[in-house]
Amino acid sequence: MADAAASESASGKLVIRNIGLMLSGKIEDPIYDADCLIAVDGKITQWGREKDLDTEGADTLIDANGTTLAPGLIDSHIHPVVGDYTPRQQQLHWIDSTLHGGVTTMISAGEVHMPGRPKDVVGLKAMAIASQRWYENFRPSGVKVHAGAPVIEHGMVEEDFAELAKSGVKLLGEVGLGTVKDGKTARQMVDWARKYGIQSTIHTGGPSIPGSGLIDADMVLETGTDVVGHINGGHSALPDDQIVCLCENCKAALEIVHNGNERAALLTLNTARELGKLDQLILGTDGPAGSGVQPLGIMRMVAMLSALGNVPAEIAFCFANGNTARRRNLDCGLIEAGRSADFVLMDQAQHAPGKHILDSVALGNLPGVGMTIIDGIVRSQRSRNTPPAWRIPEIIG
Repeated sequence: MADAAASESASGKLVIRNIGLMLSGKIEDPIYDADCLIAVDGKITQWGREKDLDTEGADTLIDANGTTLAPGLIDSHIHPVVGDYTPRQQQLHWIDSTLHGGVTTMISAGEVHMPGRPKDVVGLKAMAIASQRWYENFRPSGVKVHAGAPVIEHGMVEEDFAELAKSGVKLLGEVGLGTVKDGKTARQMVDWARKYGIQSTIHTGGPSIPGSGLIDADMVLETGTDVVGHINGGHSALPDDQIVCLCENCKAALEIVHNGNERAALLTLNTARELGKLDQLILGTDGPAGSGVQPLGIMRMVAMLSALGNVPAEIAFCFANGNTARRRNLDCGLIEAGRSADFVLMDQAQHAPGKHILDSVALGNLPGVGMTIIDGIVRSQRSRNTPPAWRIPEIIG
């Protein structure tokens, strides 16, 4: 469902008090000593102990009731088409459902499921610009969808990338999903894209849909994209030695997705940890896809990586917000002054084992989402998709 507030510009003062635990999104400092946060006109201004902050004059006052506040989760890898509909699974309101899983921002890896997707240069540019525009103008349930990600095809020249950038396109779809499947040509186009401020990602692993193909470690390294898309396969992963090679040699973001190989995901995590590269890990779902839509996919990845990868839950959450924000150059995902006031408030699920929410997540359990906030505006309250939380926040003014 579309939120009528999605197009509003946030105004006024938001105060969230009685926060039980504040996660920062910063992998180097994941937990803040704070119980209150203030945002003005949709931007974070202050946080800390309530007694030390100016909480007077709030236009919106939220009592967190001891729940955990974290930056809204970010899905680094989706394949949207138009609005809140996906023809891939004939499903409506999948973005709204994902909001109920704590995700407030989504990033397109290409609108490849559009029926009749044009592959000629004029057509692919037109569709990319249109996609960027319609998600800029319409935000399903307030969710920020960064879309308009053309898949590169043979015949594109530097001027095409300059035109796309001038028109507002900031992303490339997965390299390898189009006709360009050799590293030399792909590298030239990725360099053109980077010259004009367009970020790139690459398909990694075996083919996912008809028309895609194998992209091995050699091509990933030669192409030099900003993001190693689904390093754990989408769906089929590369052999272990190639995944290790990518972790060792890439300075790019290493993207682990829900719709991939879980064993390869853990191999990536363990290798990145050994190399001191946990700051390069980011998360996506790679949905909608043949395996469906995963409204809780990012939350499930956080719990899985924490539980099976022996990563503290507060660090695993950073893979899903702060790391992605930094790698994707977003203004959300971190508790910092001036960043967008995009949050998820959550608590330990009822009757889930664990002493507290972080302990419970580290045991592999999903938390219960009680509220999402985007640009300082409440977008959803108790989640209809997560297990019910013990405590939920309340709007009290």
